[in-house]
Amino acid sequence: MKIINHKNIVGIILIAFVAFGCSNDILDERPRSIYEPGFFKTEQGIQYGLTSLYAHTRYFLGQYYYAAAQNGTDEYTYAQSADNNFKDTDMSGVGSLNPSSSRSDALWGAVFTNINTASGIIENASEVGLTESLISEARFWRAYDYFLLVQTFGGVPLDLGSGELKFNTSPSRVSVRNTVPEVYTKAVFPDLKTAIANLPETGRVTGGVTKTAARLFLAKAYLTYAWWLENPNGIPTYPETPRTDPDGKNAAWYYQEAYNVALEGINNPGPFGLLNNFYDVHLGSNDRNKEIVLYSDHIQDKYYNEVDDLSWANGKAPENYAVWYVTCNYTNVRSSANGTDYNVSSVQRDAVQWGGRPWTRMAPTIEAYTETFADKTNDSRFDGTFVTVYYGNWKKAGRTEETLFNANGLPVKNGEPVLTFLNEEPTTPVTYPSGSGPSNVGAGTLPGRADWVIAPSGISRIYYPGLWKLGTYRTDNGTGLGQPNGALTRPWNIAKFSEFYLIAAEAAVKGATGTMTARQLVNVLRARAGKWRWKNNGNYQLIDDRSAAMTAATPATIDINYILEERSREYFGEGYRWHDLVRTQKWAELASSYTICGSAAGDHNPVVYQRTIEKFHYLRPIPQGQIDGMTMSDEEKKAYQNPGY
Repeated sequence: MKIINHKNIVGIILIAFVAFGCSNDILDERPRSIYEPGFFKTEQGIQYGLTSLYAHTRYFLGQYYYAAAQNGTDEYTYAQSADNNFKDTDMSGVGSLNPSSSRSDALWGAVFTNINTASGIIENASEVGLTESLISEARFWRAYDYFLLVQTFGGVPLDLGSGELKFNTSPSRVSVRNTVPEVYTKAVFPDLKTAIANLPETGRVTGGVTKTAARLFLAKAYLTYAWWLENPNGIPTYPETPRTDPDGKNAAWYYQEAYNVALEGINNPGPFGLLNNFYDVHLGSNDRNKEIVLYSDHIQDKYYNEVDDLSWANGKAPENYAVWYVTCNYTNVRSSANGTDYNVSSVQRDAVQWGGRPWTRMAPTIEAYTETFADKTNDSRFDGTFVTVYYGNWKKAGRTEETLFNANGLPVKNGEPVLTFLNEEPTTPVTYPSGSGPSNVGAGTLPGRADWVIAPSGISRIYYPGLWKLGTYRTDNGTGLGQPNGALTRPWNIAKFSEFYLIAAEAAVKGATGTMTARQLVNVLRARAGKWRWKNNGNYQLIDDRSAAMTAATPATIDINYILEERSREYFGEGYRWHDLVRTQKWAELASSYTICGSAAGDHNPVVYQRTIEKFHYLRPIPQGQIDGMTMSDEEKKAYQNPGY
């Protein structure tokens, strides 16, 4: 099989890293040389290969693949500075999703080499004396990659040139796609079940895969496959095949298994579990906490991160920079030193979690802000998701004034709010200027307030709340602005313990039964969301337990739409949404329209946009680079591509 950009799947470890023999049992991912396939016949080669499996996630997570997984949903749309990397997936007529432009190509281009490396380890590791617990790490990653592929593209090839799930050591420029049931029943399910049986409860190294990680992905794979078998909205599959299971099981059986495995994960947590407060799950200083079952790591070490300079990044793999997309140019806001001339840049780029580097590529829809997070009083997840307040930090940039003049000519001190996105529409309407106004960002005023404000109805493609949960966190800022233009040194969270509850709840809605109902499962997370210890947008301690109000507000009867609302509140902006809407076949229903204001500063006129989401869009196109690289006939290439593209 020929992979995009003419890279051969031959079992070469493109970048190998050492994990064994470390005194601190932490993955020491240092780049080594290129190794030939024969290296897998040695213990050292297998060990290097195992650790390389962890590193491959950096080549698609936290980058443009994120845009493909978020944009065009009910959570996000394209923003003012977006190019076709973002517009093509919006489905609103501003771009055209096609095999050459779909940023799902980042996934396709990264994982097949990794799959082959995993297969090489699985075939050779026992011969050099490694245990099945180590081999199961490779099984996990092979299943993980195939699960992402089958959700995104439909059926994909299991044979990379030497037979199904075999280690390929010679270039091949032909490829045959397996069907969706074959990918699940031959690759995803068997590998994950073996991994559950053999992986340890506590990772071999910090960040290593565990029984809990394997259970979570098996439960989610069962759930996704059950939806595929049921196919409630008649979404086409490709390659075309009957929606039947090779083992004779039906959708109800798989929903029940998804529920069962998720409950096993909840009841056998190992070192994992829920944190007491939602805020702490995403607090930068609390990264790699017990709720994070799996992550793609990045740290403040440029050698480890394979980048030349952590003070500046160009936005390319293997960097983590996705949060830049959803950060508007907050640094455009202006204040005044003399009360007359509004020309002081009072909010500078800052390497803190509410700040970071703005790219203005993706903006949240108004509905996400106002409807998904309708309860901003009891539910702490809104406060622990968005940046709604931008603080004066001019003294960090070297200015000496303690106070500047801001909205309504009122004084604002360094460290106080300069620009605020209001939680709700105020009873007194915001007074907006014509155009950009003195704030320079088109923000308005409310009587008696010194901060510039924008109401929810005024959220636009150019100025909108940021995404705090994924924001910048550095420990080397000192007393200054730090290095906000460098790639993020935070890990990219792949899986969370909390998802066990929502997987089981979704399966229960679809008919699965057990010791906990869908409402009980959802209420575990809703109760946690009602427990406050800190007000993020305001930076003050708030000890308050509103869990009773949260659980009381949960509907007596829960449906799939409510599950999807809860998933959005829990995982907003984390790269889950497109897959969630595609799995449940709710994409066209829930994301066919959205509201947002325009791309000019001062445009606060909300407009409803319509999306055209066809049934064939539920699969992404096979990347054009893959099609072009195969030495097959035109008809064979046409048949290889997903219909509609």
